[in-house]
Amino acid sequence: MSIVFLIVGFVLLVIGGEFLVRSSVAISLKLSISRMVVGLTVVSFATSAPELLVSLQAAIDGFSDISLGNVIGSNIANIGLVLGLTAMVSPLMVDRDFYKINWPVMMLFSIVLYFFLQSENVLSRLEGGLLLLGLVGYMFLLIKRSRRKDKVVADEVDLSLQDVRSIKLGIWLVIGILALWGGSELLVMGAVDLATQLGISERVVSVTIIAIGTSVPELAASLIAAMKKEKAISLGNLIGSNIFNIASVLGLTALIKPVVVQSSAILTNDMIWMLAIAFALLPLLLLPKPSEMGRKEGFGLIVAYAIFILITIV
Repeated sequence: MSIVFLIVGFVLLVIGGEFLVRSSVAISLKLSISRMVVGLTVVSFATSAPELLVSLQAAIDGFSDISLGNVIGSNIANIGLVLGLTAMVSPLMVDRDFYKINWPVMMLFSIVLYFFLQSENVLSRLEGGLLLLGLVGYMFLLIKRSRRKDKVVADEVDLSLQDVRSIKLGIWLVIGILALWGGSELLVMGAVDLATQLGISERVVSVTIIAIGTSVPELAASLIAAMKKEKAISLGNLIGSNIFNIASVLGLTALIKPVVVQSSAILTNDMIWMLAIAFALLPLLLLPKPSEMGRKEGFGLIVAYAIFILITIV
């Protein structure tokens, strides 16, 4: 039954996330909020909802390792798996914002999270609040810098959602919330049950299976866009997802209930891998072709991710 719980949980999270994004964007547009702000804030928060619900549910149920493993594993998968496979399909070009803002901020949040967890083996409410404050500052900086790039953000926001009727919008919102709640419940139950049956820790299941599962929608979207070459794949968006995972998901979770480090491997293995693979992006994008990630670099990221999975499971 644990496999069934996991599969149904993943499906519900995907459905719930999609409906929540649509309803959130529609409500924001109806309130006459700038599509630039909607693209940078509302969409980003809504797409982080599945990870948030899973982490929060796990923390409440007393499985903090699933909360941490979900975020850390997703961040590693976003770079090693999603970015690696996408670069294998179509080479990625990087703009200046990656070097000036996205990568430095991602590294900063990752390092801060590591020191927060290492200090007392817990992410406290105060530290969660600080992460959220840091996110607010990052969002303010993004919005300020993006005022000259309104067209880019407009592509990410479906303006037709503004015309959706209120009744239909309400139904979407209810479906999204219920599906996310049910999916998170089943996913945590399935993960704990599977870990018990296999005799492994909840951390291993969350860093591998759950992390990959929550990254599948983003992977699918990136691969389809790369194959069709409909628009440029933004490395900044993938990096931004990692920032939101740390700051909003773990920040909000810790604010509601402190997240305790139950397994030392989170600090000695998982966090080290997350920091290392994030740092490795810089030399990969500077050598051999500056500001371009080709198939060789993508293959290197996939190999690194495979090694991480192997080491974690073994």
